[in-house]
Formats: sequence, structure tokens, C-alpha cells
Amino acid sequence: MTDVEAAARRFIADVWNARREESAYELIAEECPGLGGTGPEATLAWHRERRAAFPDLRYKIVDVVAAGERVAVHWRAAGTQAGQFGPVPPTGQVVSYSGATFLRFDAAGRIVEVWSCNELFQLLQQLGVEMLPPTGGVIGSGA
Repeated sequence: MTDVEAAARRFIADVWNARREESAYELIAEECPGLGGTGPEATLAWHRERRAAFPDLRYKIVDVVAAGERVAVHWRAAGTQAGQFGPVPPTGQVVSYSGATFLRFDAAGRIVEVWSCNELFQLLQQLGVEMLPPTGGVIGSGA
């Protein structure tokens, strides 16, 4: 049986922080969903996109909980926006935000699911994005 906590820590250290793409091919199963497809390449596509916007982005593990085939990782990330992030052009702004990533492993110890949530609104505010509620109606009016 694979130590799923150690594998999750390696995923963050190697793939997220050290950009060791070869590790993704060892850690991620072919059926794992990613950006525009499945498998290691689709997972790497998401990370390449994020790295294009924040080339120096670093993740720090705050806490890890592992049970059976599942691992939850609470993390903090920090980096400088040097490239396009969605609709936001490069700002040179340093950002710091938190999130949690949930991983599920198969019997061979490979990641078959990656699900993350993060403080996207906080990140966008740090980049100077102004978020306004929609106009032209009453919220919850049903009309």
C-alpha cells in the first residue's frame, strides 16, 4: 500500500513547487481529470497556465489529513503576477492566498482525482480587480 500522505506531499513539492514534470507521470493516473482532458498532461496544463501568470509561485503546506485513499491538503501560496491571469494583464503584484486540495488515490498509489478550492476573490482583489454586483435588477426577485 502506498503512503498517500507522502505521495500528496511529493506532488506538491515536485510538481507544484519544483516543476518536476516527470514526477506528474509517476504520480497521476491516466483517468485523472485536468485542464481540457485527463491524465498527467492535462494536470500539467493547468500548472503551466498558472506558472505563466505567476512564475515564482510557491506553495507551503499548512496541514495534511489522510484517510484511506484520500488526502486533504491545506496550503498557502505566494507569487508575483508577471503574466496574464485570466482577464487580468500582468501587474507585477505579489499575491498571497490560501486553499485546500483534495486528492483521491487508486490502489496503485496514483492520483485519480484532484479537487481544489482557493481564495480566488482575495487573489483578484490583490491584483486590483474591482468586483461589483450585477446591475439591472433586484437580487433574488425571480422576475
